[in-house]
Amino acid sequence: MNFQQLRSVRETVRCGFNLTEVAQALHTSQPGVSRQIRELEDELGIVLFVRAGKRLTGLTEPGAHVLPIIERILQDSRNLRTASQEFVAQQQGQLSIAATHSQARYALPTAVHEFRTRFPDVRLNLHQGSPRQVAEMLLSGEADVGIATEALDSYDLLLALPCYRWTHSVVVPRGHPLEAGPLTLARLAEFPLITYDNGFTGRTHIDGAFAQQGLVPDIVLSAMDADVIKTYVALGMGVGIVASIAYEDERDTGLSARDAGLLFGINLTKLAVRRGAYLRGYVYSFIESFAPTLARSVVERALQDDTPGAQYEI
Repeated sequence: MNFQQLRSVRETVRCGFNLTEVAQALHTSQPGVSRQIRELEDELGIVLFVRAGKRLTGLTEPGAHVLPIIERILQDSRNLRTASQEFVAQQQGQLSIAATHSQARYALPTAVHEFRTRFPDVRLNLHQGSPRQVAEMLLSGEADVGIATEALDSYDLLLALPCYRWTHSVVVPRGHPLEAGPLTLARLAEFPLITYDNGFTGRTHIDGAFAQQGLVPDIVLSAMDADVIKTYVALGMGVGIVASIAYEDERDTGLSARDAGLLFGINLTKLAVRRGAYLRGYVYSFIESFAPTLARSVVERALQDDTPGAQYEI
């Protein structure tokens, strides 16, 4: 049994049992159509059509019984082809991610590596910028997914979802006085500080903490790149305040880090997509790989909520 035999039966009924028209519809010959029908009848052990000489005039009772089955089989074959084509399409394409440097350098590598393993035929573009730039890339369609701590939840056209919480660390050269003893804002304010630019990686929390204590920190250098901050800390230019994920024992061997979560509070990194945007299957896979709490069902449900400024918790 093959699909050509089934198509020959279906088209014969559709063409009013005119085998010439059936042959034209199937791009074959009339004898070829007759042979396909006979072979199927022989295999099934039933006669499908009423015959008057060499002409077909109608369906037999068994033929009328099996015709709906033949229709379903052919419909299912179309569905199968469509599903497979859609699956192939979901495995190919392009994914553009916009993120701040800290996210791109420290938070994304594992998810990106996993994504490339699962979807080798999807071209991956990684853009870096400030939180505002990340948001603008999403709004313009340049990026499919944006990841940052600030700004993303300030735009009604973006859906910003929480990914993970993190704190800052105070980073100093080995042997620095701040390696030991109490870690307080007042004590930090005694030293020149190196930290993020305004609007980057929790800088708002840092400024707010000092202001609440009535302290004016001596920020001698600011940068958007944690690696730059650590480089100048290692040169002895000041005490660094960086995201905790940016300190790595194996790489930062000349530095020492102390958690500063009690000083500057907890920060929340968010992942954003444009509201109303069509997200292909592999986009949902990437999102869940980066933030396991953001399963496809969670993201789809949030996208259906068009309430401006809606907040989501983890």
